[in-house]
Amino acid sequence: MKKYILMWVVMLVTGIAHSQNTFSVKILDSETKEALAGASASIDSLQLHSSADGNGLLTINDIPNGTYEIEFSLLGYNKNITTVTFPLASNQPLEVLLVSESEELEEVVIISSTRSTRTIQNIPTRVEFISGEELEEKANMKPGDIRLLLSESTGIQTQQTSATSANASIRIQGLDGRYTQILKDGFPLYSGAASGLGLLQTPPLDLKQVEIIKGSSSTLYGGGAIAGLVNLISKTPSEERELRFHLNGTSALGLDVNGFYSQRFEKFGVTLFASHNRNAPYDPSDTHFTAIPKFERINVNPKVFIYFNERTNLDVGVNTAFENRIGGDIDFIKDDNADGYFEKNKTDRVSTQINFQHRFNENSRLAVKNSFNNFKRVITIPGYVFDGLQNSTFSEITYSRNGEVSDWITGLNLWTDDFTEKPTSAFPARNYKQTTYGLFVQNTVKASDWLSLETGLRGDYVIDYGFVFLPRFSAQFTITDKLTSRLGGGLGYKTPTIFTEESERIQYQNVLPIDSDFNKLEKSYGANFDVNYKTRIADVISLNINQLFFYTNINDPLLLESLPSANLQFINSDGFIDTKGTETNIKIGYEDFNLFLGYTYTDAKVREGNVTTQHPLTAKHRINNVLMYELEDKWKVGLEAYYYGTQQLNDGATGEDYWILGFMAEKLWENFSVYINFENFTDTRQTRFDTIYTGPRDNPVFRDIYAPLDGFVVNAGLKIRL
Repeated sequence: MKKYILMWVVMLVTGIAHSQNTFSVKILDSETKEALAGASASIDSLQLHSSADGNGLLTINDIPNGTYEIEFSLLGYNKNITTVTFPLASNQPLEVLLVSESEELEEVVIISSTRSTRTIQNIPTRVEFISGEELEEKANMKPGDIRLLLSESTGIQTQQTSATSANASIRIQGLDGRYTQILKDGFPLYSGAASGLGLLQTPPLDLKQVEIIKGSSSTLYGGGAIAGLVNLISKTPSEERELRFHLNGTSALGLDVNGFYSQRFEKFGVTLFASHNRNAPYDPSDTHFTAIPKFERINVNPKVFIYFNERTNLDVGVNTAFENRIGGDIDFIKDDNADGYFEKNKTDRVSTQINFQHRFNENSRLAVKNSFNNFKRVITIPGYVFDGLQNSTFSEITYSRNGEVSDWITGLNLWTDDFTEKPTSAFPARNYKQTTYGLFVQNTVKASDWLSLETGLRGDYVIDYGFVFLPRFSAQFTITDKLTSRLGGGLGYKTPTIFTEESERIQYQNVLPIDSDFNKLEKSYGANFDVNYKTRIADVISLNINQLFFYTNINDPLLLESLPSANLQFINSDGFIDTKGTETNIKIGYEDFNLFLGYTYTDAKVREGNVTTQHPLTAKHRINNVLMYELEDKWKVGLEAYYYGTQQLNDGATGEDYWILGFMAEKLWENFSVYINFENFTDTRQTRFDTIYTGPRDNPVFRDIYAPLDGFVVNAGLKIRL
């Protein structure tokens, strides 16, 4: 099979023609929006230059496919250096804003999760963006996975589901992890049996950016995005080679070795990411249970980009993760002859992604996608084994057309999800097959100078569960150059499976299969509204304030109930879950200092019949504080403080509130940097102020984990750029 694949790639490569592109922009003053005649643009790596005419219009021709830095400049203005990847989805001229030397430069960011080709400033849908620079800073703290990266955003909480193995899921705006859709480059990879480990098996080194949409997003990518979606965007090759290595060690006995290579050649491009992450069992408390399990993981993600001509390109990628993880009684793990409780997780993941794009002309494009995901997981605890294999596919074909006033995109997709459990006892196997057919259309229109609209409509037919109708809308209001607002909402749904935080916590023991004759889809509706204000104070201080209000309601939620037989069964409750609240984000910049302040208020409730309770494991109050000092290409220093309010626990108790403090410093040189990070240096641990289990040590019943278990950890590392 490998031989035929290699022959296929060779034949494609040999047929590639040289690709050329045209890049058109209109250069404007960021404050007055006046055209800047005489402004210049240059791509130094290609020795291409051009100047704007009297209307601020500028064109650069003969640009090969690839990723380039384009420098825009004009006397009296700050330079704007923007990274652009060719071919573009649209040949419509982009707007580039130059900021006078007394104003702050605003980065131009292209967002892909909304399926449009607009910049983040001009998208009606509210999208949160984590840049490559922020990813690098967070990688200093957790280079092996993306938990910390996501959990430090307002409105997002990482929920640990295993006290000993550290399995975790992501919660957006108080809703369980199963309601968040995690994508990589628009492909679903981490659902079903993989959901409890997806965050732990995704290192950030090969990511270009992360895009987060909060609130119902099922219209964009299908079911499962009731709370929102997280799209991990991979790096793409440019003509300038990128070769990076990241070495990290921790006081908690961890080691991370990551490497990334990327380069664009004349006829094709390639990226390759590989990592090896491991940790010895770590127990900083006197509970004798692992706060960090013993694990060893290998990731290898190769990707090939093929450019047939200026209109047609293809990329083919593979993501792999192989891990052995064991947590539990520290004495048992260190000595196999000892007795004690343990939890083993053995996982193997292989997923493929194929993305083909063809532009018919400057305004229309066809895209065809396919992914296949094979995930095998074996969980072993004393007296019980869960052994399952999940095969899932995602196929999609879309056609988009960009006009002068509005953009259209329409498409068809097919989801399949096949889970097979290997019987290890007489208990009924939790096998299932789910197939979903989807049809969607989306329109983005600039209705006026002050109003942009984005509307979408999706129809999904889920075998055994019926048809789902999913409309959505978003509106952007430009009140002034400094004050904007967005309003959005839509419907969502989630197909029932046994893979939830509740069942993950008990390793799926005694959980009966889902029954399509008994269970039904969870359906939701939600809306959000935000106001964004940005200004400068005395020309030296930049201020950006964003205030968000959100609401989501889920009807007939799937809850795990106990039966008289001691088995557990998922039922659709005769009630609802609703979550409402606010997020406040403030960014203040002064010279080389940036201060980020965030506050989240979340009121999440569960109503069953006439009984209303707080949704468990949701902090009603969260505070985020980050102070960064960055001297360009020399130093990065950061101080962080995070507050988590009290949380309702599943056993009826109330968890303590707590603070987590951290400090990071990095010294940069031209080709390498060194850093040190003091994470949670106040040693906040749940084991210091609460218990994590009841019963005997050899047969524990674990309680909810709502605070860190690893406590104060120091890590340091070396990053090399060649």
